[in-house]
Amino acid sequence: MADAEFDVLILGAGSGGYACALRAAQLGLTVGLVEKGNLGGTCLHVGCIPTKALLHAAEVADSTRESEQFGVRATLEGIDMAGVNSYKDGVVSRLFKGLSGLIKSRGITVIEGSGRLTGPKQVTVGDATYTGKNVVLASGSYSRSLPGLEVDGERVLTSEHALRLERVPSSVIVLGGGVIGCEFASVWKSFGADVTIIEALPRLVAAEDEASSKVLERAFRKRKIDFRTGTPFQSVKHTDTGVAVFVEGANGEQSVIEAELLLVAVGRGPVTEGLGYDEQGVAMDRGFVLADERCRTNLDGVYAVGDIVPGLQLAHRGFQQGIFVAEDIAGLEPQPIDEAGIPRVTYSHPEIASVGLNESKAAETYGADGIETVTYDLSGNGKSQILKTQGFVKLVRQKEGPVVGIHLVGDRVGELIGEAQLIYNWEGHAEDVAPLVRPPPQNEALGEAHLALAGKPLHAHS
Repeated sequence: MADAEFDVLILGAGSGGYACALRAAQLGLTVGLVEKGNLGGTCLHVGCIPTKALLHAAEVADSTRESEQFGVRATLEGIDMAGVNSYKDGVVSRLFKGLSGLIKSRGITVIEGSGRLTGPKQVTVGDATYTGKNVVLASGSYSRSLPGLEVDGERVLTSEHALRLERVPSSVIVLGGGVIGCEFASVWKSFGADVTIIEALPRLVAAEDEASSKVLERAFRKRKIDFRTGTPFQSVKHTDTGVAVFVEGANGEQSVIEAELLLVAVGRGPVTEGLGYDEQGVAMDRGFVLADERCRTNLDGVYAVGDIVPGLQLAHRGFQQGIFVAEDIAGLEPQPIDEAGIPRVTYSHPEIASVGLNESKAAETYGADGIETVTYDLSGNGKSQILKTQGFVKLVRQKEGPVVGIHLVGDRVGELIGEAQLIYNWEGHAEDVAPLVRPPPQNEALGEAHLALAGKPLHAHS
């Protein structure tokens, strides 16, 4: 006999799980939320939030160091990592308390402990068993490593270890030039470390538009962040002063790079092993749970959301999927989420933000002759001049059709992605978007780009 039965039983209280719980409770459903760690999961505790706190501290350091060019005399005495970590942890703590209070106020039953799927609609936690009319799998992800690469937490780190560092390393090798790798490289360079990024793919942030990668690489060169693309990792060994990383050079010869620390930032894997998914017959592929556009698995009444589902491993994707599932269970028939319509932001210095298709994907989808692009250089934008940043707004559209991709590079361009994702998701045409009134100096950059795409550029070159 079950210890308790719920309308919705959720395994995992990260962004996808807790969003599902909050929305389901709001809709009058009884909710059980199983979590072995802290409510909020990776994003709140060891991902988005603490990383962005470090990035803000890094921005403050850069602003202080460069203050004289803005007419402000200030001296950077150094980075107090104890103080930085106190600030970071304080932000996380306040948000955690707020989330915990919100979940309690909604009447959600939080079940603490490690849960395991022991029946199609049954989860066992310790000696207790719970059932759900609907079960939502939301067990999240972990930091991957590579075969033969042992993470020791001292010299070879994951992002979780990096967030707890109590010192600024003198030098770091970052293995992986994706979002996580570029964000930590940006932080450590601002804090004063020597940074080298190793990436096997031909360019940094390879999932982004190629033009975005080129601008970021140019900015990193200017900041003296070393990076080696097209460079496969081979092995690592400890030295007297840190680590020696062996890589394959362009001509196939082995070369070695030495530093105090190695950060392994090669992506995240799904947390599904040992949770009973396989045993209960959940369809899976390489550890990921397979789900359709309505987040349904192959088992009736069993859903999956967040990082365990193939696709973008982004907290806001899981969050929206969680809301979608709650509304689907409640019979509201929500519209499926367009994966391409999920905004992506890399909060490095400079930032990269995008939504929709990049140029190569759009050409593949509609044909090279079936798309148009326009690029508005931010050097002509007032805010970019104020911030002394370089970058662009690049638009991709179907010929005589809607905008299908928006790509931005520059300081604080992540703040523009809200409007950009509306344009994409509402299938906006440049001619309809251009007349909308935007306040200067930064928001007008999107307007200028759409004016150019509509064939009536003002500040942009035609």
